Amino acid sequence: MNNMVSGFRDFIMRGNVIDLAVAVVIGAAFGAVVTALVENLINPLIAAIGGQPDLSSVATFTINNAQFSIGAVLNAAINFLIIAAAVYFVLVMPVNRLMEMRKRKEVAEVAATPEDIALLQEIRDLLKARGGAV
Repeated sequence: MNNMVSGFRDFIMRGNVIDLAVAVVIGAAFGAVVTALVENLINPLIAAIGGQPDLSSVATFTINNAQFSIGAVLNAAINFLIIAAAVYFVLVMPVNRLMEMRKRKEVAEVAATPEDIALLQEIRDLLKARGGAV
């Protein structure tokens, strides 16, 4: 029993679990922001253009007393595309840019000439400037 509790504690204390928990909380908060954006900006824009506040009541049909709503699926697809675009432009692109800058810096540091070689090159250039044979 003690090994099980110890193993569970080790599992919870791993960085991945904590990162995942933070991601879920941030994702839920971000979803609320996107929902507010859709309900308060996108849907009124759709209502101004198409006359309906959202698409859920636009394309519906009934078969044997079962109501099908293509508009609700379209609303969900629009919400998904907005969330995906926001995540890409707000999170993915900046992180990719930072990672690329970090890689360039690492490559520049690796490509830098070691101090002893730079010193030898300087001595060679000075000897060459004096007219000595190199």
